[in-house]
Amino acid sequence: MKDQQINLPYIDQLLTLLDTGHPEVDLAFGRHVHWGYWFNPEQALNTPEDFSKAAEHLTREVYSAANVKNGQDVLDVGCGLGGTIASLNEQFSQMNLVGLNIDGRQLEQARKKVIARDGNTLRFEEGNACMLPFPDQSFDVVLAVECIFHFPDRRQFFQEAFRVLKPNGRLALSDFIPVDWFLPLVWYAKPPEGFYGYFDIGYTTKSYCKLAAETGFDQLLERNITVNTLPTYKFLQSMKQYLKLDVDLFSALSQTLILEWVSRLELIRYMIFSFRKQ
Repeated sequence: MKDQQINLPYIDQLLTLLDTGHPEVDLAFGRHVHWGYWFNPEQALNTPEDFSKAAEHLTREVYSAANVKNGQDVLDVGCGLGGTIASLNEQFSQMNLVGLNIDGRQLEQARKKVIARDGNTLRFEEGNACMLPFPDQSFDVVLAVECIFHFPDRRQFFQEAFRVLKPNGRLALSDFIPVDWFLPLVWYAKPPEGFYGYFDIGYTTKSYCKLAAETGFDQLLERNITVNTLPTYKFLQSMKQYLKLDVDLFSALSQTLILEWVSRLELIRYMIFSFRKQ
């Protein structure tokens, strides 16, 4: 929706840094804007190059959960700067790849950087995750890599994903999931919109199971990868030198620090889910 207000200060900051030329920032976040996945977290190097590889690994873990294959129609919702589409374009053939984002600025970056390989087609479209601008049964796979907590309504998104998926199509996503008993504290302590803009991390694994059943999906996978993502926090702390010294700096550091420690205590878990359209 072109007229919807977008309040994501971290994206504003990132786009400014990319436009003004910061090689370290471009290496770390110029392709993927999400957490990293390390097969051996204790061996993380805390460098932009290492983080970039880890972010690519996370993308592949999510779309592997959807069992992506050659020759499919794939929609990446909340596609950011196009990193997941770029990865799919490099790894698969005879693909029809579509990236969707509500922020046209991010799509401009994606269109500059991601070019279809021979045999593949790809495009980036501006639109709302809860009102997908595509016909029924258009895709074999729908992906939402670390973005669903920004959507205004998960149920609407699931309904729309169900609508645009072909029979037996798959939905895969990653999300920050509180353990059941910690959920009331998440709601009570929810901060005002800050560096990360609006986000809702108030969905549990039980919530997803219930939502899937009510919207016509079978749940296929529920995978906790928290430990594999933890080196992300040390790397993000090391990148604070590139943030402007304004109110966003405190918001960024405080929100990231809180999320780090509740993650280390496994009060909030980084999860991958996959579902199949019944």
